[in-house]
Amino acid sequence: MSNTEKTAEPGEQNESFMSHLVELRSRLLRAVGTIVVIFFILFLYPGASDIYDLLAAPMLASLPEGTRMIATGVITPFMVPVKVTMMAAFVIALPVVLYQVWAFVAPGLYKHEQNLALPLIVSSSLLFLIGMAFCYFVVFKTVFSFIASFAPQSITPAPDIEAYLTFVMTMFLAFGLTFEVPVAVVLLVRMGIVTIKQLSEARGYVIVGAFVIAAVVTPPDVVSQFLLAVPLCILYEVGLLVARGVKPRSKEEDKTTTPESTS
Repeated sequence: MSNTEKTAEPGEQNESFMSHLVELRSRLLRAVGTIVVIFFILFLYPGASDIYDLLAAPMLASLPEGTRMIATGVITPFMVPVKVTMMAAFVIALPVVLYQVWAFVAPGLYKHEQNLALPLIVSSSLLFLIGMAFCYFVVFKTVFSFIASFAPQSITPAPDIEAYLTFVMTMFLAFGLTFEVPVAVVLLVRMGIVTIKQLSEARGYVIVGAFVIAAVVTPPDVVSQFLLAVPLCILYEVGLLVARGVKPRSKEEDKTTTPESTS
């Protein structure tokens, strides 16, 4: 190898590193730009206040008639609806965000791995939204009614909107990620990290782990913990069923297939 080739290597590595940084910045700008555009659209119509009222509907339904939520901070009545609108914008833009993440890592993957892009993006987005919908329509209604039934007659519950937002975001994230379990199971099997037999044998640990996770991320009541742990276990079984139709990646497949070049 000549001296020219040797001295060119560090420069080529730096150029490659810089190109990756430029690509990362471009993908981040597209993802953030999509969220910002959707945010402004939602902020104008239907409006931040209406979006928050929709989010607060399950809680208001469990409160005594005529009772409203309270805001203890000076700017809280403005900031909380804005945060809710931003959360809604992120959820709507989730497919675009996931696509930008995949597009950044795809050039370093094998061709057959890149073919997983569309099913992965669609299934991940759909399952996350289903998890949030399950939390909103089933869990909130059940949990809030359960908690309200224990409230003494001598008090009038009036939840703070900021505390309610924190609770809602935590629950949405917990159930959204829970419903991603089938995707995670299929990917683990497809990448050859674990086998169906190993996952089946770990079923007992998964059940225990599901209830431990539910106890940590949900309110300290049996109902919400049960509503998170049981779907997690069911979705794990669904992932196992789907993974049985997935062929694990073989070593020969890795040797005969090269990653796509970043053109």
